[in-house]
Amino acid sequence: MKPYRDRSTAIFQITGYVLVTVVAAACLLPFLMILSASFTAEKSIIRHGYSLFPAEFSLDAYKMLFRYPVDTLRAYGVSLFVTGIGSLAGLFIISMAAYALCRKDFKYRNKFAFYFYFITLFNGGLVSTYIIMVRYYRLKDNLLALILPNLINVFYLIIMRTFMSSLPDSMSESAKIDGAGDFRIYWQIIMPLSKPALATV
Repeated sequence: MKPYRDRSTAIFQITGYVLVTVVAAACLLPFLMILSASFTAEKSIIRHGYSLFPAEFSLDAYKMLFRYPVDTLRAYGVSLFVTGIGSLAGLFIISMAAYALCRKDFKYRNKFAFYFYFITLFNGGLVSTYIIMVRYYRLKDNLLALILPNLINVFYLIIMRTFMSSLPDSMSESAKIDGAGDFRIYWQIIMPLSKPALATV
């Protein structure tokens, strides 16, 4: 009985290793394609498309990169700024909305939750989003156009609301009896207890 168990365990482990190796290679393939494209001449990419190995070796991409180092650093600065500020602001807004939606004394919480869920079923598309950002919000050539549309994500809002709903109401009620306002309860009680959900988001 023992050799059969050892054989089945070995087959299971080999199968698992093979599957993990295939998935890892599939995840690595796009990175290798980008790396190969960076060493390929632009005309070759236009003519033949992307390939795993450079069809026509060229260092023009790296020459241009080092020819304009200020522009490259500025681009990375913009990416870091948008990611950092957008993430912090998004966490703040999502957690505030989740706190409001999980409050049992908020009369319309279920209607607002349904509204948030319902709008995720429809998407206006790229053109309508561009028109709204440029024509109505006047955010052309503005970093806010990269930050504002992504401030709230309904999926993350649902995660935060579910987690905050699991926190005991007695803490908020006792803080309210002691004279704490809604924002103070949110900031000093709910937010420290919501670190796992914040880290997940």
